[in-house]
Amino acid sequence: MRMDTKKQIKMECSSSSNPGNPYPYPYPSHVTMKLSGEDTYDVWKTQMLCLFKSHDMLSFIQQNPLREYNYDLWERSEALVKGWILGSLSNETLKYLVNSFPNKDFTAKDAWDKLQTVYGPPVRAVQKLYAAILVQNYWDVKAILKGRIVTLRDRITINGNTALHMAVGMSNNKIFLRRMLNLASEDNQQALDMRNSEGSTLLHVAAIVGNTEAAKILIRRHSCHYMLFEKDNDGQTPLEIAVSNMQTDTSIYLFDHYSVTPDLENGEMFDGTQIVVNTISSKDYDLAYKMRRFIKDPDIVLMAIAQNFPPEVPDFADVLRNTLQAYKNAKLLVHFTCDLIRTSTTMYTTYTNVLFEATRQDAVEVVKEIVSRLPNAIGTINEDGHDIIQLAVINHSSKVYRLLYRMSKLKITNTTIEFPFKNNLLHLAARLAPENKIKHAYGPALQMQLELQWFKEVERFVSPLNVNQKNSFGETPQMVFTNEHKKLRIEGEKWLKETAQSYTIIAALITTIMFAAAITVPGGNKQDSGIPMFTNVNNFTLFAILDGISFVTSATSLIMFLSILTDRFYEQDFLFILPLKLAIGVYSLHKASEELKASEDQQLPKILLCTKDKDKDFRGLSSVKDCS
Repeated sequence: MRMDTKKQIKMECSSSSNPGNPYPYPYPSHVTMKLSGEDTYDVWKTQMLCLFKSHDMLSFIQQNPLREYNYDLWERSEALVKGWILGSLSNETLKYLVNSFPNKDFTAKDAWDKLQTVYGPPVRAVQKLYAAILVQNYWDVKAILKGRIVTLRDRITINGNTALHMAVGMSNNKIFLRRMLNLASEDNQQALDMRNSEGSTLLHVAAIVGNTEAAKILIRRHSCHYMLFEKDNDGQTPLEIAVSNMQTDTSIYLFDHYSVTPDLENGEMFDGTQIVVNTISSKDYDLAYKMRRFIKDPDIVLMAIAQNFPPEVPDFADVLRNTLQAYKNAKLLVHFTCDLIRTSTTMYTTYTNVLFEATRQDAVEVVKEIVSRLPNAIGTINEDGHDIIQLAVINHSSKVYRLLYRMSKLKITNTTIEFPFKNNLLHLAARLAPENKIKHAYGPALQMQLELQWFKEVERFVSPLNVNQKNSFGETPQMVFTNEHKKLRIEGEKWLKETAQSYTIIAALITTIMFAAAITVPGGNKQDSGIPMFTNVNNFTLFAILDGISFVTSATSLIMFLSILTDRFYEQDFLFILPLKLAIGVYSLHKASEELKASEDQQLPKILLCTKDKDKDFRGLSSVKDCS
């Protein structure tokens, strides 16, 4: 009876659902090869697999084992497998692996998948496959898959995405998508059901990036209706994901297919009230209205409507700056340098370190070159737990941020993720820019405008749910921005007032001069009629026009500067209103001074010259008319 019990325990422990191990602990590893790079990966992997298999531990690296049998036993087995893996790495590889995870409590499977992605034999093929998907070259993709080095079921990114995940996340090309998804049927239908590290199916990815075309192909052509009800690691269905990411068209399409199912009608798939609230928060009022019959708690929905009710007059969209191109010789130098380190065993560490620095400096061409050679570097995490796109936001690296954002998959993983202290991406954008970045703008007021523009730009790309999300300190992104920029706002107010005071004196002086010139007619008036003596003189007419323009522009400038001096200097005023007033005031003052110079220096002397001719020939002013 006792032997049967032991045999049963051993069988259960070797299964994926109950991954215990009755062998003594600790058990030493017999792996002799230290993993240090691509050249040692094959031998290292073979030895490690032999070790795992000999102790019935393969389940710990092949799939996520359940912990329901005996948690203590599971934890001990998991720690043993993880220790075997970490103990078989070189110092450099171990440091790289540990720093790749923000949470040091990663599993053995996490470590195994990471090492396979970075050092596995298919790395070259994976890079080629990634590049082919990026340019949507189906025939190159098919040729690479035909070589059997990498398959549709292989995870080709750090986030655990397969080739199909990347195709759905990066392409709206109907023909390319259909061909790629058809390859799954030829290769293995199981490729359609693969999930990434976040538990996202292909339909989840389509919902996140708003790829309605991919959703149609999956549901119509491949009968993947069951994916409508699949949930990711956060327990969200594709519809909930589409709503929270403001993908209106995709949300409506998915909802049309959800609405014909009895589960949705009974409210069994998700909290109907919550998804309606999320829809309202995403400003998708059309879809929210269609889903009104699923509301169970109208009080909550009403509060959401009150908080997100659209204004009568829409806000003006923020204007993004045009990205600048790097110098041609610099790009050639980057390309050449990358060729030199291509064969190095430390290329991954080198690339990622350079990538972090290039992101801090906003060197977009360097980032573009490295990402094209090592796509997985995008997900690499630095010692502070930040990946590349998060680092770009913190350092206000706008060109790098826009480059990375154009890669649709980055929208998936970075706009809603929580960082340490529960700060989202917008909390990071609310921080004060590094000194070398903030000095790009002249004066504290324009620096404040630059900070607001960056905050608003990042705000456009995150989910509306993140805008009012609080961190561990109970602060929303806007509260963080206000606290971080309090000193800069005060300095900006002082700078604007001092500037406006200086210009006000000049504007008032020009206004006074031009007003006096307007009411004092050169040459006097005719005594019999009161008409100016030089009414018919061309130079006199031009003088009057220039005088009027100068007076109006100087008065406009004076009004603008006075309005700045009396402004309330709210934080949001630095974004548009105050800089606009300053720009109008300076331009008007410059224009007034130009017209003053033209009227006084060029036209008035000619008029006075004509005064001498008036005494010589006053009859009909024939000679005076020629004074032009």
